[in-house]
Amino acid sequence: MTRPDAVTKSSSDVSAMFDEIPHRYDLMNDVLTVGITRLWRIATVRAVAPRKGMRILDLAAGTGTSSAALAEQGAHVVAADFSNGMLDEGRKRQAGNTRIEFVWADATELPFEDNSFDAATISFGLRNVDRPQVALAEMLRVTKPGGRVVICEFSTPAAAIRAPYTWYSRQVLPRVAGLVTGSKQAYEYLNETIEQWPDQPTLARWMREAGFERVAYRNLTAGIAALHRGFVPAKAAAAPAHEEQASAKPEAKPEAKPAAAKKSAKPAAAKSVPAKQAEKKPAAKAPAKPAAKPTAKPAAKPAAQPATKAKDNG
Repeated sequence: MTRPDAVTKSSSDVSAMFDEIPHRYDLMNDVLTVGITRLWRIATVRAVAPRKGMRILDLAAGTGTSSAALAEQGAHVVAADFSNGMLDEGRKRQAGNTRIEFVWADATELPFEDNSFDAATISFGLRNVDRPQVALAEMLRVTKPGGRVVICEFSTPAAAIRAPYTWYSRQVLPRVAGLVTGSKQAYEYLNETIEQWPDQPTLARWMREAGFERVAYRNLTAGIAALHRGFVPAKAAAAPAHEEQASAKPEAKPEAKPAAAKKSAKPAAAKSVPAKQAEKKPAAKAPAKPAAKPTAKPAAKPAAQPATKAKDNG
């Protein structure tokens, strides 16, 4: 079989690997984790909080096991994956389940419109993406403002169990997987991706950098896996309109000021009254000087007022 490079994670190589192990993939996960993956799935579903009428994206859905758990709550689930082998197996297992729709998709370039889903989730698949931060941005894009994104992924275990866990994952896991599925190389690759995957705070930072708010995480089984959650900002959809309003304000104020300037011209006319008295004087230039001074001072004041208000509104 094709063994992907754990560093480059070529999408074609990774999908080809999963194409060869769909039939016993879920069984193998249960065996290797002694059934703990079922508890992790329950925790993930609770974190997504599916409800009737919701449209949920289950990315890297594989055979649709997690999708079925989400659909049980009445939600419509789009089970997306880049392995046709996994999708074919999922369609067979979930045949007749009208709440699940299987779709081929690349996590870094999702074939969905903006704001298409009420929530999105990915379980044990983000670390197999060659550009995980791009995938996070894509999940943000396709989820509606205010919607949540939940990530369940292997992570960094607590120090007390780190050494025995590492020994088990390197020595026992690939050998048992090879006996059950005949694909020892696949589980060697998966173990390498687990060891290279960043810790919990780093993934949380990636989510915040992608644009998620209220990002939080909690460990599952002493940190062997971790559940991360973030929300799409509610202001995301209103941002363009807000920017237009903000840019319109400075334009509206200069238009209002000329009207004020006209009013300020009245005092200048009033102060020019002494000019009539000055006509009696021999000096013909005397009326021009008083008229110039009053008009110069009001002109300076309106120029200062817009500058002050612009700072207040900034």
